[in-house]
Amino acid sequence: MADYSYISNAHPAYIENLYVQYQTNPTAIDGSWAQFFEGFDYALQSGDATDSLTDSYRDGGAKTRTDGAAAITASLSLKEFSVLALIEAYRNRAHLVSNTNPIRQRVDRHANLQLSRYGLSEADKTTAFVAGNELGLGTATLQEIIARLEAIYCQHIGFEITCIEATDRREWLLRRIESQTGNFDFATDKKLRILKKLNDAVDFEKFLHTKYIGQKRFSLEGGETAIAALDAAITRAAQFGTEEIVIGMAHRGRLNVLANTLGKTYKQILNDFEGKSIPTEKTMGSGDVKYHLGYSSQVVTPDGKQMYLKLLPNPSHLEVVNPVVEGFARAKTDIVYQQDSNKLLPILIHGDAAVAGQGVVYETIQMSQLEGYHTGGTLHFVINNQIGFTTDFDDARSSNYCTAAALLVQAPVFHVNGDDPEAVVFAMELAADYRREFRADIFIDMVCYRRHGHNEGDDPEYTNFLLYQDIKDHKNPREVYAAQLIANGVIDQSYVDKLDKDLWDLMQIDLDQIKQQPLPYTYQEPEQAWRELQRRTTAEDFITSPETGVADTQIKMILQHLLTVPADFHPISKVNRLLKNLQKTIDDDKLDWGTSELLAYASLLLEGKDVRMSGQDVKRGTFSHRHAVFFDTDTGKQYNRLNTITPKGQGTFRIYNSLLSEYAVMGFEYGYSLASPNSLVIWEAQFGDFFNGAQTIVDQFITAGETKWNRKSGLVLLLPNGMEGQGPEHSSGRVERFLQQCAEYNMTVANVTSPANFFHLLRRQLHRPFRKPLVVMTPKSLLRHPLCVSAISDFANGGFQELIDDNKFDTAAVAKKVTRVLLCSGKIYYDLLAKQTELDSKNIAIVRLEQIYPFPETQMNAVIAKYPKAELVWVQEEHENMGSVRHLRATHLPQVRVIARDSSASPASGFKKVHDQEQIDIVNVAFA
Repeated sequence: MADYSYISNAHPAYIENLYVQYQTNPTAIDGSWAQFFEGFDYALQSGDATDSLTDSYRDGGAKTRTDGAAAITASLSLKEFSVLALIEAYRNRAHLVSNTNPIRQRVDRHANLQLSRYGLSEADKTTAFVAGNELGLGTATLQEIIARLEAIYCQHIGFEITCIEATDRREWLLRRIESQTGNFDFATDKKLRILKKLNDAVDFEKFLHTKYIGQKRFSLEGGETAIAALDAAITRAAQFGTEEIVIGMAHRGRLNVLANTLGKTYKQILNDFEGKSIPTEKTMGSGDVKYHLGYSSQVVTPDGKQMYLKLLPNPSHLEVVNPVVEGFARAKTDIVYQQDSNKLLPILIHGDAAVAGQGVVYETIQMSQLEGYHTGGTLHFVINNQIGFTTDFDDARSSNYCTAAALLVQAPVFHVNGDDPEAVVFAMELAADYRREFRADIFIDMVCYRRHGHNEGDDPEYTNFLLYQDIKDHKNPREVYAAQLIANGVIDQSYVDKLDKDLWDLMQIDLDQIKQQPLPYTYQEPEQAWRELQRRTTAEDFITSPETGVADTQIKMILQHLLTVPADFHPISKVNRLLKNLQKTIDDDKLDWGTSELLAYASLLLEGKDVRMSGQDVKRGTFSHRHAVFFDTDTGKQYNRLNTITPKGQGTFRIYNSLLSEYAVMGFEYGYSLASPNSLVIWEAQFGDFFNGAQTIVDQFITAGETKWNRKSGLVLLLPNGMEGQGPEHSSGRVERFLQQCAEYNMTVANVTSPANFFHLLRRQLHRPFRKPLVVMTPKSLLRHPLCVSAISDFANGGFQELIDDNKFDTAAVAKKVTRVLLCSGKIYYDLLAKQTELDSKNIAIVRLEQIYPFPETQMNAVIAKYPKAELVWVQEEHENMGSVRHLRATHLPQVRVIARDSSASPASGFKKVHDQEQIDIVNVAFA
């Protein structure tokens, strides 16, 4: 099938001139034109082109064969190309006039399909055109061509494919689209399954609305066809070998999807409405409202195929789940399905206002084709209620459609009328096929309505009176489709009545059983990979850390590997200098931070564990300290230094420089960690406080996901932190924000001062019998500080130290003379150490709190007992209203005196001189 979009507005004289150029030098003109002229010459030589053109269109002109240019000009003058241009216009713009809105007139989007715009008129409608071949009609009248175009492009599906530049994708879609004419020719059993799914969806909502009047459930009423659509996608994907589907969606319609797509029993859902799902044990968490919960199940499709389904939990932040789904899907694809993306399909269900308005949608789509984040394409399904809370679509977006973000990756969009279930199912199946064929994103925009207000207790008529007058008497999708099937003789009314009654009776029985005999509270069994891990944690689990030392022979073997590059690899000269410096640190037995970090990853890889790391510039490291990847000076080829430590048996080190995003990338890595408990998953910020661009992920998932949804994660956040005169946005990792959310042992917050201790901290993540998120305030200047080094023996022995005492006061007699203990964490330790050394202080000890939460109470009590005469002073670089001080005073150290910068609205001064003086003052006061 040809694509004639390039000739839509071309003038005949211009085309004739191009043809003359083509005859002289075919390579001198655009490839699309050359391809067209080649086809025309072939037809000319065979006689078909001239004969059909002259016989059919020349209005009595001479029927002698002329040269190619004249033949083209003659045909053009008789409007052949105008018809081709009209066909292209329908393909590209008819979606603007297609009948996709079930409740109101479409806004005029200026499709510009008038015949006059293409040099045609009503008088041409009876003229026959070869261009009919484009639509499989053969030579056809303009009237027949237009009728065909109207049937394909102006009914209940609007095909928006203009953005697709790849010819193969566009041609594939056109073949599939133009093979149907609005009559989808579904078999009877398929029609009956669609009706059943609609009946399930409609009756479920009606039952809840009847039995639980006014209770929030964010119903799907008006968009029930979504259940038939999801069923079609699942069935279609299973036919082509997909084994798992991971779904993310907001709260509207979630209960219906849980019941009628994932198979969560009516008993379980009604149990939630009866308020009998409250856990009896506090250790099981706070739980969440029923329309935020996730679920996992295995279903059997109509073809008898097994499909594993997972709906991830999501808070009221609507689209925030999108990157989490993608990360989860990528982890499963990497680890379970050997990177075969056909085995797992991500489906994101959007709301129209949210998909248009929330930036995380853009970020997630932008990452979809990148090496570290692609998942083989996502099927996006928009439940387009045409309203967000009380905001009509005219106030919700500037674009024609809510799906404008699809243009980012040239994803096709099918706009479809939610009152036509067969059209929706056709679009969904076509979308599933497209995703499988091209491993690319595709959007379904199902235009429907929301029968109630934002929630069932909200009155929408206050702000949308006219819209809700139209909705009030509008039949639901089941009624619309049942009437269609009855009219076509597929079923009779008694069939519909029985379907309705049987389901209603079943739900009533389940409800009666719940009221008579309350169900026990049960928890879903976690993924198999999580079963071997400890389910609950108590204070005893955090008293000490496990042994995480690695034999010094293995450490030396890893170091030797880091010193070498392949014989055929050509590193830049700076790498040679870097390797020389590494050799010196090894010889001096003083390993720095970057080396220690690579040692931690390498040691885990040798244990068969995988490591995944992403963030902006992580391969090199923002501060040029990591160099996990080298680049060849001749080819630009990358050499991953940790994937070739041993020929077999090691894990995979996956490291990716991310797009310039915090929100979506952190969400992606969180999702990855949910599906890979035995992998070390890390996200690193360029500077610590940049994480605040992903604050929603921190607040809703990382800190609260376990207690709300019993979803555990071992995600590591590395946040470069330290007050070094670089201004407000490059100083603080805002540790206070994390500490404010610390409770119930939900995560670990650390500010580490020793390379070896960082090594043990990272290894501890996978050596504990449970998983918790880890937030580390990593250093900047300490990456090259001469004192911030560790000996090889420090890596070979022991484990993570939650608190490090001052080794200058190692006997009881000396410790009793200490009058002040300076408690601190992170970089300021080295400033205090320098002052202590300068003064040769004999009565002031410096104690480092390496783990701030969970607070190492046992270790701190030992310190307090060791220095019985000492005043406790907390010293921090941050302002007094920031940093760790308020958390520590409120929890475990109410008695400490504080030395810090004065309270401030800004994290740091923007003036280097001011910063330097503040730092000097803090240290001087500490030793005054």
